[in-house]
Amino acid sequence: MSKTPEQTLHDVFGYSSFRPYQKEMIETLIRGEDAFVLMPTGGGKSLGYQIPALHRAGVGIVVSPLISLMKDQVDALRANGVRAAYYNSSLESAEARRVLAELHNGGLDLLYVAPERLMNEAFLERLREIPIALFAIDEAHCVSQWGHDFRPEYLKLGSLRTLFPGIPRIALTATADPQTLDDILHRLDLEQARCYAAGFDRPNIRYTVMEKRKPLDQLMAFLKAHPDEAGVVYALSRKRVEMIAERLAASGISASPYHAGLSAAERKRTQDAFLNDDVRVVTATVAFGMGIDKPNVRFVVHYDLPKNIESYYQETGRSGRDGLPAEALLLFGYGDVAVARGLIETGNNEEQNRIELHKLNAMIGFAEALTCRRRVLLGYFGERLEKDCGNCDICLNPPERYDATEDVQKALSCIYRVGQRFGMGYVIDVLRGSNKQRIRDLGHDKLSTYGIGGELSQDAWGSIIRQLVHLNYLRQDMANYSVLKLTEAARPLLRGEQTLVLARPRVKTRPEKKPAGKRLEVLDYDEDLFQALRVLRKRLADEARVPPYVIFGDAALVEMAAYRPADEEALLAINGVGAVKLERYGSDFLKVIREKSDFS
Repeated sequence: MSKTPEQTLHDVFGYSSFRPYQKEMIETLIRGEDAFVLMPTGGGKSLGYQIPALHRAGVGIVVSPLISLMKDQVDALRANGVRAAYYNSSLESAEARRVLAELHNGGLDLLYVAPERLMNEAFLERLREIPIALFAIDEAHCVSQWGHDFRPEYLKLGSLRTLFPGIPRIALTATADPQTLDDILHRLDLEQARCYAAGFDRPNIRYTVMEKRKPLDQLMAFLKAHPDEAGVVYALSRKRVEMIAERLAASGISASPYHAGLSAAERKRTQDAFLNDDVRVVTATVAFGMGIDKPNVRFVVHYDLPKNIESYYQETGRSGRDGLPAEALLLFGYGDVAVARGLIETGNNEEQNRIELHKLNAMIGFAEALTCRRRVLLGYFGERLEKDCGNCDICLNPPERYDATEDVQKALSCIYRVGQRFGMGYVIDVLRGSNKQRIRDLGHDKLSTYGIGGELSQDAWGSIIRQLVHLNYLRQDMANYSVLKLTEAARPLLRGEQTLVLARPRVKTRPEKKPAGKRLEVLDYDEDLFQALRVLRKRLADEARVPPYVIFGDAALVEMAAYRPADEEALLAINGVGAVKLERYGSDFLKVIREKSDFS
């Protein structure tokens, strides 16, 4: 190909300039060298191997872990005029033969396969007969046992260097702490590869954590503040996923459940409906999302606590892939922590338990943070943010802090006087002077601490006690019904030798809809025109039987609604509009723009 990578970027994919590190990694592969890429979701990793595959002789082989992810990427590539296909178990036999024929006849630029399929001896023999441009290993964290999504079938991929010497390889991931990163490079034999790390920051995502009190009401209030927007609600159990979907649907919100207990056909229906904008909200376990390449997901809600920061980062990263503002809401309750710790501690591998508990504690630390959440999140991955982000709940609404010494002494003294034999709810009832029969039967209504905390709400006491647990002044005995016990660190507080500053509990049930922080520039666009373009996009997508974003992403429609291109040349200047899409859809979109504009 005589074109430059910049020309391919513009003519095929419709973008005017590269993002950070894209050009460097593309040129590395074109030269025939190996590369490793650490780049956030939505950062443009895919172009790092798609463009080199168009510039090198042969076919680019892309290893992808999920069938749904392959289909999404192939649909998007074909919409741009790229000769792409996937070869997996979802294909009927006739279609599979057609793909193999295209592969052998030089009719493909890119072929997506699963790791098991690629490393099958018969398939490897087939590949030895054809020219190969490169190997791309997507979701490379799956190769590491230190990673959060380890897949044993990825381990054989390290042998590609010896099986196909001289063919460049690129491994890509959006999530890896330093230990996982080293393991990936070792297992894939990429220690000598050029490494490109674009950082983990997703400045368009606003991170919000709320104390979990009435989670369904909190979720409803959040969704009410985000009408007509698409999003994902993650929950830990299949039963809860289905309950949330039913309650949302009963409230008039288009929602469908997704979890591994559903049939493949049911999961596919939900996924396709979500991709096609026919379902607004998917409620899901972690089984959903890794294969979703939907750029206009505007929010992700964690109804339950994720088990580690890697999962949280990856799941929240499924929102705002188009670079437009997105929201990540986490409902944090200590009951979730108790469940997660209990599950981990039942494991038989002591070392694995230690790793998982460490990761869970880091997740708790993020949720309990009193400083900029983005700083905490990026710091986990070894990345330093020089100043507060201005686009998280802590930055936008800093928690009030106060000298909590007296309240803390009341709580610790009460726990001590009930014999360190009761859980949080019972201790709070004693503090607040509850008239429950159990308290009277045990004589705890006669204690000096009975009723001394009546001026504070149950939520306020819960917040204080949870903060004491995380600050190691208290511990919950998980093996004994989560009873509260004092640690040695609590003694100076009880004796009045030490003071303690805590955050006042947050009492909001609805996150405020505030403008995005200064770090994200949002175009001033015509909302009516944008909605009209969305209607057109949906109609064209239904006719072509592809998800709407395959036609154009929301970011492209926003640009159209802001700049109102009057002719094909101006439309081609919109990011995401390449030559093929201009030919296929240009006249339709220009017609709507003209109808909604006055160019006279």
